[in-house]
Amino acid sequence: MNSGAETPARVTESFGRRVIVETAAGARMPAELFGKRLNCVCGDEVMIRPPSQQSGDVAKVISVSPRRSLFARTDSRGRTEPLAANLSLIIVIIAPMPEPDLYIADRYLAGAALAGISGALIVNKSELPGAEDDGFQARVKDYEDAGFPVLRVSAKNEPTVAPVRELLAGASAMLVGQSGVGKSTLTNRLAPESERATRALSDATGEGRHTTVSTALFRLSNGGELIDSPGVRDYAPPPVEDAMVQVGWPEILRLAPECRFNNCLHIREPGCAVTSAVADHQLSARRYESYKRLLNIMRGLAPEYERRR
Repeated sequence: MNSGAETPARVTESFGRRVIVETAAGARMPAELFGKRLNCVCGDEVMIRPPSQQSGDVAKVISVSPRRSLFARTDSRGRTEPLAANLSLIIVIIAPMPEPDLYIADRYLAGAALAGISGALIVNKSELPGAEDDGFQARVKDYEDAGFPVLRVSAKNEPTVAPVRELLAGASAMLVGQSGVGKSTLTNRLAPESERATRALSDATGEGRHTTVSTALFRLSNGGELIDSPGVRDYAPPPVEDAMVQVGWPEILRLAPECRFNNCLHIREPGCAVTSAVADHQLSARRYESYKRLLNIMRGLAPEYERRR
């Protein structure tokens, strides 16, 4: 690499203003963002200026290429926070333990759909007795009925991980979910070079502890890419208009054309095919409740003059 020559690279780990980049030749190095207005996240394709051998400084990220997709969230102050770029797949991981918050899982899948990214669900820790609980299995079936790919795995059992490898082939995927669901263990199984730290659940609370502190990208032998992210206790996608919220629910989108009104929000409108399907137990009442919750969240995030009464 010629010192001073601008070189294309990929951001493989992000720490705010500092990142790790990888060039097309496979060279990995730390870099700093050049300029206060420049922002990038894991997965971004960038141009870097290599470090000067004389000064001993680090490489500089000087520009960010247009993104094919951007997965983001709303932070605690209501601002949009980018999480990862150029993804083709979001994989939500749940497990019997810790107790799954399926409303967070729903919002992750909705956030993916709203960003134009495919979504899938992995049920990890399938070796635990709770995985066979009828109630838990019924909740998982809701996602299968909605049309999401659902894989049941045990990150500690290699044969069960094989379908995940197939799903990741050629994809740029991000693993998301609550703390303690086994994202890092699964990442270590899929990409051994990652060496992500793992930690047992807190005996005191049963909740997951955060073991991943940064978002990082790993290349897989099958041509795929895997981005591991810190576990969360909540997630909401960036604000969208009321009519767009249903994009995150494929089972609602399928029924929407049957509604009496083409601008139906599936709440109290007459002739709504969605509410009728819920009443007839043809549509998951819990998933429908989740849709209404996100609709209310989005209304709360919108500026006052945009809120629909």
